[in-house]
Amino acid sequence: QVVAAVAARWAPQSMAALVYCWPWALPMVGRSCTRPGRTGKKKKSRRFSIRNPSARADWLNNHSIIKDDDANHYINIVITDWFYYIIYYICVLIYHKIMFKRNILRELHKWSQRPDRKPLVLRGARQVGKTTVVHEFAKNYEVFLNLNLEKEGDRNLFEVAYPLDDLMMAIYLVNKQVRSNKSTLLFIDEIQNSPKAVAMMRYFHEEIPDLHVIAAGSLLESLIDRQISFPVGRVEYLPLRPCSFTEFLGAMGETEMLGMLEAISLPEILHDKMMRLFNLYSLIGGMPEVVANFAENRDMVLLQRVFESLLLGYRDDVEKYARNSTMQLSMRHILHAGFAYSGQRIKFERFANSGYRSREMGEAFRTLEKAMLLELVYPSTGYSAPILPDLKKSPRLLWFDTGLVNYCNGIQKEISGPDYISDQWRGTVAEHIVSQELLAADLKVSAKRSFWVRESKNSNAEVDFLVLHKNLIIPVEVKSGDSARLRSLHLFMDGVSHQTGIRFWAKPMQTDLVKTFEGKEFNLISLPFYLAGLLDKVLALHK
Repeated sequence: QVVAAVAARWAPQSMAALVYCWPWALPMVGRSCTRPGRTGKKKKSRRFSIRNPSARADWLNNHSIIKDDDANHYINIVITDWFYYIIYYICVLIYHKIMFKRNILRELHKWSQRPDRKPLVLRGARQVGKTTVVHEFAKNYEVFLNLNLEKEGDRNLFEVAYPLDDLMMAIYLVNKQVRSNKSTLLFIDEIQNSPKAVAMMRYFHEEIPDLHVIAAGSLLESLIDRQISFPVGRVEYLPLRPCSFTEFLGAMGETEMLGMLEAISLPEILHDKMMRLFNLYSLIGGMPEVVANFAENRDMVLLQRVFESLLLGYRDDVEKYARNSTMQLSMRHILHAGFAYSGQRIKFERFANSGYRSREMGEAFRTLEKAMLLELVYPSTGYSAPILPDLKKSPRLLWFDTGLVNYCNGIQKEISGPDYISDQWRGTVAEHIVSQELLAADLKVSAKRSFWVRESKNSNAEVDFLVLHKNLIIPVEVKSGDSARLRSLHLFMDGVSHQTGIRFWAKPMQTDLVKTFEGKEFNLISLPFYLAGLLDKVLALHK
């Protein structure tokens, strides 16, 4: 009945042909068809049986929808049209279930079109979607050669010093492909498992420049520690991080909201709806498997299994990163207790009530940072570019995904109000998700976040983040109060020459002319949390 009603609204002629030809398939349509009574008399419309050929033909001919001699023509139209409608919508459903669009695909396309293209190394933590993204991008090529160096057979291809032509022939054979001049993408996954494969990247660039090569790995820096010949200057890098808020909107099917957000043109009447969506994003985070699961099921309970699987996988991976048992144990301790310290400044010595010394814990933290699971954010004390971290001061601990932080800290409940992100967990979630969005907008693997401190005997001050824009250091605070409470931001603005400060809050965007305690006037641009990933675009609009 539903299909018949919708189809009759969309394609009445096709439905008329269905009624004419397939009465047994759509009895409800037939029983609802009526014809008017005789002209000039007030009679109720009388029904006719769809199984009565003469009545059916009479009704169709009188209403000029389909004639008897056109029946075969309409049958062909109906069969063809509805077949393709069904196939199309099935494909759409499958696509959204399996894969949603990642922003990095645009960058991969730009890379493939550049004449000076080099082999690309895709960097990112495990389970952020590197393999899935490359397989999606590979659809643009006629030939896709895929190697996973966690498999012994694929890894052994690089262990013997074959000439490059012989190696390529073997790669084609492994993938059951015939070597030709067709557009070809070679993908080497988990390349950190073979130092010789890393060294081979330079020869792909020098001897087969037409071959498009992408490699992916999660701990490539560790290869340098093993004194491996790394192809400096012959490869380029691109990071892949957890899904941004714009990617989350795309996965949720909020394409209109996404378009308005990217154009910085969201009407104020839609602000609360966008905040509710951002609050959902701040709760579940950006891990692709989590986002895809929630977009499909809209069930927070089902995500617990996904989070637990991800967390156990990271804890089991420490053997791949640790070089001895002490380091392995200290890394496990960080992955068990460290999420509770997210957003806080930490000390390595006896971290999280452990017995580990500063040297042991520092090495463990730096190894996990190389794996892109966390970042140790050191403060800056300056007012002018460049932003220089003070490595003598205590760093702030930021994890790579807010959803995992929430899961490990027991924040499970549903959220609905737009003020949630400012109140929950003393603002830690707000600061963490803003920092995640700021990092997601940066396409450099070496990108680091920073914050500002002033530590003195009389007064201490701390600005949540510093952003470099056109050689100016812009202070960023994550608050929910009014401008009078932004004491640290005021102190920083007194030390710089420009007049721009940023505050993220739960209210709509506005700009105020504010005076510091020293009397300096500056523009305080207050932005809703959901614009954190588009800060550069907002600053460009406020020249």
